This record gives sequence, C-alpha cells and structure tokens, in this order.
Amino acid sequence: MSRLIAISNRVQAAQAGESSNRGGLAVALSAALRESNGFWFGWSGEQTDEFTGHISFKREDGVATATIDLEAQDIDEYYNGFANRTLWPLFHYRLDLTEIARDFAGGYARVNARFADTIAPLIELDDLIWVHDYHLMPLGKGLRDRGFENRLGFFLHTPWPPASLMVSLPNHRELVASLLSYDVIGFHTDEWRASFIDYIVTHLDARIDGDYAHYEGRMTRLLICPIGLDTTEFTSALDSPAARQAQQRMITSAAGRQVIVGVDRLDYSKGLQERFLAYEQLLDTRPDLREKVFMLQIAPPSRGDVASYQQIRADLNSLSGQINGEFASIDWVPVRYVNKGYGRDELFGIYRASRVGLVTPLRDGMNLVAKEYVAAQDPADPGVLVLSRFAGASVQLDAAVIVNPHSSEDMADGIARALTMPLEERKERHAAMLKSVVQQDVRWWSARFISALGEPRPEEDRPKLSLASSKS
Repeated sequence: MSRLIAISNRVQAAQAGESSNRGGLAVALSAALRESNGFWFGWSGEQTDEFTGHISFKREDGVATATIDLEAQDIDEYYNGFANRTLWPLFHYRLDLTEIARDFAGGYARVNARFADTIAPLIELDDLIWVHDYHLMPLGKGLRDRGFENRLGFFLHTPWPPASLMVSLPNHRELVASLLSYDVIGFHTDEWRASFIDYIVTHLDARIDGDYAHYEGRMTRLLICPIGLDTTEFTSALDSPAARQAQQRMITSAAGRQVIVGVDRLDYSKGLQERFLAYEQLLDTRPDLREKVFMLQIAPPSRGDVASYQQIRADLNSLSGQINGEFASIDWVPVRYVNKGYGRDELFGIYRASRVGLVTPLRDGMNLVAKEYVAAQDPADPGVLVLSRFAGASVQLDAAVIVNPHSSEDMADGIARALTMPLEERKERHAAMLKSVVQQDVRWWSARFISALGEPRPEEDRPKLSLASSKS
C-alpha cells in the first residue's frame, strides 16, 4: 500500500484529551494516515523570528505529523493577506470585500515555495500526496518543478467562483494553471466543478474529455466528492452527560417554546445579518408565533483582526438588540445571541432540543452544520432543517426546506413552514436526509478521493521515474 502524505495549511491531528473536538477533516485523514503509515504536513500555527525549514515531528493517537513555523511576514501576507483577504472573499463571491495587493500575492507564492522545499526531502517514490484547500493551490506545480512525478491530489473545500470573478485576480491564469499540475482535483458539487471547467476552457484552452481535463500534455481528473460528517463519532455523543445536560437545559429554558437554532462561525459568508432580518420579518408578519418561539444564534468569533469581521459582529449586536427591543416582553426574549463556541457533545444536545435548524449561508462549499443537525435529531420526533440553496449541502439534503438567503420573505416563510410542519412530514424528510448523511460520511469521502488518487494515469501504468522521486 502506498504511503499517504496529507498537506494542509494547518495540521489538526488529535492532541491528548482532545480527540472528541477534532474536525471532520482530521478524523478522515487520521484514519487514512494510520492505515498507510503516512503523515500530515503543514503549518504549526506558531511564529518564528526567522524561517529555517526546521520540521517538528510528533505522533499522537497513531498519526504522525510534521509541522513548520512561519515568520510574521509570512503569516501577514500569505495567511491573513492572500488566503483570508483575497481568496476567501473571492471564492465566496464577495468581490466587494476582496483585497488585491502585490505583497499578499508575493507572500502566498513564497510560503507555497517554502512548503515545497521543506517537504521535498520527505517524499518517497510511491507516496500519494493529498493537498487541501485554497491556501496551497500552487504547491502541486511547485513539486512538479522540483522533479516529482508522484500522484498528486488537491481538494477544494470552498466554492469555485465564476470565471467572471476569477479574472479579477491579476495572476489568475498562472494560479489556475498551477492546479492542473495535480492528477486529481476534488470538488464538493457539480456546480463548483462546472465553474472550474468554464474557466479552464475559456481562459486556458484546456480540453475536457469526460471527467478529465487535458492541458499542456497532462491529464487531470475532476472529481465530484462531497465531504461528509463523521456520523458514528458525532452520534456517539447522544448518551454523553454533556449532551444530555445541554438538551435538558435547552428544554427547561425554552419553557414550552419551540427553539430555532443557528450555529456558525462569525463570517460574512454565513448570511447572519440576513438571517436576523428574516427572523424579524417572521415576528412582524406572524404575530401568532410571537412568544411561542425563540432563536438561539451561536456565533463564535473568527479572524477578529479583519475589519469586515469586526463589522459583522457590530451589525449582529445591533440587530439582536433591535429585535429584542421591538418584540420582547417581560418573560420572553426572541433572540439569544451567543459569541462563543461549544463542544461537539453540547452541540448535539442543543441541536436535538431544537425544532428548527437554520443553515442559511450566502455561499458555502458544503456546510457540515447542516449534516450535524440532521444526525442529532430524534427520528421519532425530528426537527426541520431550513437550508440555503447556495450551500453545497443542499444538493445532498434536498429534503430540507430550501430557501433563498437573500430574501427575508422567503426565509421567513421557510421558518414558519418548518415550525408548523406535521410530524409525519418531518419524519419523512428527516429519514431521507439521514440516509444520505450516513451513507456518504467522511470516511466514504476520504476513501473515494484516495481511491481516485491511487489509480494510475490513463496514459501510463505508473508515474515516471525522476531524479527527485527516485532517491533511496
């Protein structure tokens, strides 16, 4: 079996005592890395005065990790700059928030080169290399330029923007062409893959043959591979004390009212301001629902040093105060807005006690909160998922109440429908969604991508031997 090397911006492998709070990516990759005796490479999250290429090796829970520290300039230009202030808003269709700066692009190229230089001595001939997300798009080309002909895969965890937006990047042709150095590129949905194909055909004159893109003598498979939830581990929280306590606290504090819950990072892509306005619309147009419901919005801060994120927080503080000021009574507060995160077990209990799960991003690659909400429900009396049509999850979870997050009226109608939905319809919709969540879980996703990555190129039996990849 070939060894797997996973590469991402940050390494999320389990630390002692923290395995229950790992993300789905960590769960999926950890299992594959253990099976292949591979390792996970990336930034430690720490800063160093001078980049030396020093690698820190660790092994936790049977998973080997190799991490590097970055200089302050690297973090500012590559991570805070190009990744978070250029690519993230652009890939979520927010050209108005996209910041274009030469320093950002230079830092992005420099750090990707440092990743390639540092990991190169660790790569063996038959290793499969799986690179993750928009932070490291040029890394595959960097490894090809250094002589490696290993099977290289890339998975994009975000949407891919339309070509009309992508061309706003000064170096867009070079950046997108670098992706075609990979053997496999994975996307959550056909929509994101179609957007990518439109760009490479229009701007790079690539040729498409089925699932393959042909460009400058190389074939790249374009794979639809939606990431899933670690359903088994997530639902194992059902009987945990933390889950039971959180569920009971919610039931007690609701005092017979129905709970509408949203759990999102504090990010402009999540449509939180629009969600608050839709809830205000609901209370305004459906006076019969007042004092019978409340909305709990959990929104832990993220990227607090970026001005646009500070603005979101200020807007939500204002909107929650506005709604409560207009509609609250002496014994009812319509909005509970919480700026902190909760562990998996507590979230399970919160989800399970809620009649409606609101997942209404303006644009999202997948959105695992939608799948978490479905997995947490009691099949005998499930809550209803209200889901944005612009979340990748809407393709698989089409039995949700699908809404347009840009329309307050449409969202208000969707929430009202969910609150008044008969039990039999709730059960039927939940069963259909749970089937998808269980069958296409995070291990299915990992196995599907790694299987595609391990397949030989159609035009040859195995990678060509090169100077860099033939070292003993």
